[in-house]
Amino acid sequence: MTDSVTVARPHEDRVVPAVIYGLYLFGAFSVLLTVFIGLIVAYAQRGSAGERMETHYTFLIRTFWLTIWWFVIGIALILFGIPLLIVLIGLPMIIVGGVIVSVVGIWFIVRTCVGLYYLSRDEAYPRPMSWLF
Repeated sequence: MTDSVTVARPHEDRVVPAVIYGLYLFGAFSVLLTVFIGLIVAYAQRGSAGERMETHYTFLIRTFWLTIWWFVIGIALILFGIPLLIVLIGLPMIIVGGVIVSVVGIWFIVRTCVGLYYLSRDEAYPRPMSWLF
């Protein structure tokens, strides 16, 4: 007869990461300031977090910086392409920049929802340093 033994994991506070995920999602749809507030809180909490929640903080911080990086590239293409519209070279740049900004916005929302999913299951984020999900 085999008894199944479940090992209890130590309790880690999931409220703060959940609030940060909420700030990110709220910022994606309305006030971008909440995303910056979430980033500051994630940096402040990462050092004192347990093993599982530290992966979420790392994931949140990395999500922010990757989003900013690609968003700046997209906006730069759009702004650089506007003056070049005179010779029609700017049109492809504006289109590519717009696609980058749109895809990054969707990617940010999906990535945040995936992180929230793992948090709701009380699991560490499996690949916090990944580029995708």
